Amino acid sequence: MIKTAVVILNWNGKEFLEMFLGKVIENSGGPDTEVYVADNGSDDGSCDYLETFRGKVKVLRLDENHGFAGGYNLALSRIEARYYVLLNSDIEVTEGWLEPLTGALDSDPNLASCQPKILSWKDRDRFEYAGAAGGFIDRYGYPFCRGRIFTHTEADKGQYDTPASLFWSSGACMAVRAEAWHKAGGFDADFFAHMEEIDLCWRFHRLGYSISFVPRSVVYHVGGASLPYNSPFKTFLNFRNSLYLLYKNLPDENFARTIFFRKLLDGVAALFFLLKGQTSGARAVWKAHQEVKKQKNVLKEKRRKVKSMGEYKFSELVLNKSIVFEFYIMKRKKYSSL
Repeated sequence: MIKTAVVILNWNGKEFLEMFLGKVIENSGGPDTEVYVADNGSDDGSCDYLETFRGKVKVLRLDENHGFAGGYNLALSRIEARYYVLLNSDIEVTEGWLEPLTGALDSDPNLASCQPKILSWKDRDRFEYAGAAGGFIDRYGYPFCRGRIFTHTEADKGQYDTPASLFWSSGACMAVRAEAWHKAGGFDADFFAHMEEIDLCWRFHRLGYSISFVPRSVVYHVGGASLPYNSPFKTFLNFRNSLYLLYKNLPDENFARTIFFRKLLDGVAALFFLLKGQTSGARAVWKAHQEVKKQKNVLKEKRRKVKSMGEYKFSELVLNKSIVFEFYIMKRKKYSSL
């Protein structure tokens, strides 16, 4: 068994493989590390292009697009390694990016996952939306990051250059202890894409593991490669999966009240979409709630299984406020001001 498998899930991302795969290979070398590309049924010539890296990259061909969650579940079930490093195809890694992540896992056997500092490839002095300097959620399940709240990203001025405990690590680039991954059951494939890593990390916490930010590791993320940030389908996934997350994982004492207020907040979000003339966004919110209603029985069974992993009470890693109120009403747009 190798120590580290760097696994890139690709779906019609030949352009990004051409841009970034060479650097991944160059900066992830070592006798105990292998680079994999799991292809999610691409039809853009990605697999033909990967032939040029024969001997340097191991290619896993999946039969169709299983989404981010399902694709990684299938890929990692075929890889034996102590650590998995999930890496988006649209990420530029830097020299020395990998060792701090695996070193953190080496030094703390209770650490299930960690992430690097994720900066914007297009604006290299700013944090990138998908993960920034590590993830948290508020009491109503809305995710945010050190360095990014909703669509507002901060400039990187070294303000988050200290290791920190996190609620969730970003699926754009996350190092995961394989033992913890399998114990928690991997991603929930029903999420398809978006927030599956938050759901997984919540289970890590239930199992008694921790999650951390490793600032000595730095990567640059293009972002929006699979779905543009303004895509109605992305809006649908974000709202639906956030509700999936809550239905599965909320502590019993917080469940009814949190779901009630979350529905009100989502209604306000749909209204804002309408006021801005974005009817497709409002429709996506409505469709998300309808889909959750259809899946109620499935979600109840998943909740039962999650609860069997152990209890997780809200802690300092969950903001005991509404991030919506803090951001839109109080105009607090930086993590440090919360």
